[in-house]
Amino acid sequence: MFSPTRPHRDDAVIAVTGLLGGLLLWLFGLHTQAGRPFAAPWVSLLPLTVMASLELLRRSAPQTVLIIGTLALVADQFTRGNLATVVMFTDIIYAAVVYGTPAAARRIPVTAFLITVGTTIGFLAWFRTPEALLIGVVTGLVSFAPAITGVSVRNHRDAAETARLRADQTALLAEMDRTQAVTAERSRMARELHDLVANHLSAIAIHSTAALSIDDPETSRGALGVIRENSVAGLAEMRRLIGLLRQGGADAEPSAAPTLQGLDALIEQTRTNAASSGLTCTLHDTREESGALPAPVELAAYRIVQESLTNALKHAAPGPVRVWLATSGQVLSVEVTSVFRDRPGPRAPGSGAGLVGMRERVALLDGHIEAGPGPGPDGTKIWRVRAELPVEERAVRE
Repeated sequence: MFSPTRPHRDDAVIAVTGLLGGLLLWLFGLHTQAGRPFAAPWVSLLPLTVMASLELLRRSAPQTVLIIGTLALVADQFTRGNLATVVMFTDIIYAAVVYGTPAAARRIPVTAFLITVGTTIGFLAWFRTPEALLIGVVTGLVSFAPAITGVSVRNHRDAAETARLRADQTALLAEMDRTQAVTAERSRMARELHDLVANHLSAIAIHSTAALSIDDPETSRGALGVIRENSVAGLAEMRRLIGLLRQGGADAEPSAAPTLQGLDALIEQTRTNAASSGLTCTLHDTREESGALPAPVELAAYRIVQESLTNALKHAAPGPVRVWLATSGQVLSVEVTSVFRDRPGPRAPGSGAGLVGMRERVALLDGHIEAGPGPGPDGTKIWRVRAELPVEERAVRE
């Protein structure tokens, strides 16, 4: 950028070059016309000096420079004239179009064209000779040609600026998409990590607390067995997840996502882990055999059941833990209930991340989920997690 009070370097070069060129022509006595009212040779230096001075302001005040330059060119016509004055005036018209306001850039070419046409017609009517057309041609070269050149240059500059802005916007959108993709992938990894190991770690925490608080060798031996079983399973899950993260890329082999067919094994594992807490886990699958569900739906349903069973293991009071699966039209219903009251004995701490993960999974499928306490069928208070998942492929969002 340049300061309005300090001429641009290129403008200074144009001004000095024009002034020196005009002086050289004046010294050699080369003038553009004769028989003018102010015939003294030195008078033609005044418009030349004014025009050269205006070149210093061609960028900072293009419209003002054009007005004063036009007056200087008219004044030059009453002297013996200088070719450098005319050439610098064409540059001033060009600069007014390129650096002026958009409105001025539209008006100047039209005005120059009308002046060219009017001058041509006027001199034809006055001289009534074909040579008068030459005056129109010169007028067009001095005014209309530089204006059109300025329009072309300005359009190219505007197009380049528009392309640059579009490229910047594209880069910004790409960066936003990349950030959103990274955030979404981190959220997915956090959900998977939580769902994979939370069940095992909860069982380890509860049974280790029981082993430390109950002075019974048989109870301690059973608790240690459950701890070992869950620690080995959790370690295997962690190794599998870390292996997937390390491989990545297109060459990584896809891992089999858990499906609803694996719920029996999950229920059996939870039943074993929850035996010492007085919890009994049962599965009620009333779905009709209507083919396999979309993979995202099966994975979400499996994770919801897994997280609900983990929460029951952490917080539920002794009693039944029931899992229901049902289909109604194009909706898969998943419901998990457990006894909701103060629980004696050891409990594992919770962070609330499991409920957040379940809501995120359901939201990705445009489903609905409810979680909270409510009345049970036998008058007891229960904690119910109920999710409704659309099973149509079009409902699944990446």
